[in-house]
This record gives sequence, structure tokens and C-alpha cells, in this order.
Amino acid sequence: MTVSQIAKRALLAGVVVTSIIAIIAATAGALISGLAGMLGAFVGAALGYALLGLTPLSIMWGFRLGKGDVLSPGFFSAVLGTWLLKFVVFLAAVFWLGDQEWLDRLVLFITIVASVLASLVTDLVVVAKSRMPYVSDITLPGDTPKD
Repeated sequence: MTVSQIAKRALLAGVVVTSIIAIIAATAGALISGLAGMLGAFVGAALGYALLGLTPLSIMWGFRLGKGDVLSPGFFSAVLGTWLLKFVVFLAAVFWLGDQEWLDRLVLFITIVASVLASLVTDLVVVAKSRMPYVSDITLPGDTPKD
């Protein structure tokens, strides 16, 4: 399994898990505080996935920039630069959304936390189940041989 395949699986699994969280949170938010709760849940799930979805993308970009070497400056600059960007975007979103009256801030917060935790667990499961070899230039049983 390649780095790109693992990152794509993490992105796909993140979409599925975040969609389930968004549906559950929107239903609960609508029951608790009406339209504002539902909007808070949808915005929280979207923000949580958008920020965490950038991690596998930055790893794929960094792997390309580093030409397959995870110890190259290109890999580190892509991953760390994306993390810094995510931090700035998160702070800007929190400060902007904190003043909005059209959404419920508590539902937004709980949905962001649930989305972040679920995405971290999803990434952990995807990476743990991947069959990434510890050494290079080998073929695992069930893999297609390299030419």
C-alpha cells in the first residue's frame, strides 16, 4: 500500500464518519435549539473535517515535494506549513463564528470536538490497518509485484 492510497482511505473514511456525526449532531441541535442548533452542527462538522482533511493532503503533497523521502525539507515544509495554516484558519473561524447569532455556539463546539476526535480515531484505524512495509523493495503476500 502506498502513502497516497492510505491518505485517500483516510479522507474517504473521514467523510463517512464526519457525515454521520453531522447528521446526529444536526438532529440533536435542531431538537435542542432549533435552526441555530442545526446550523451550528453542520458548520462544526464541516470545519472539523476541512481542517483535519488537510492533514492527509499535506502528507501527500509533502511526499511529492520530498520525492518520496520523508526526511527531506520539502516534506517537512508542506506538512508543517499546512499545520500552521490550519491553526490560523481555526483561530480565525472560532473568533468569527463566536460572534454569530445565527448558530448555537455550544452545539458548534461539541460538534467540532466530536468531529476532531472521530477523525483522529479514523486516521489511527486506517493507518493501523494499512499494510505498509517497514522496509522497501519487497512484495507482501496479496500485493501486485513491482516492475
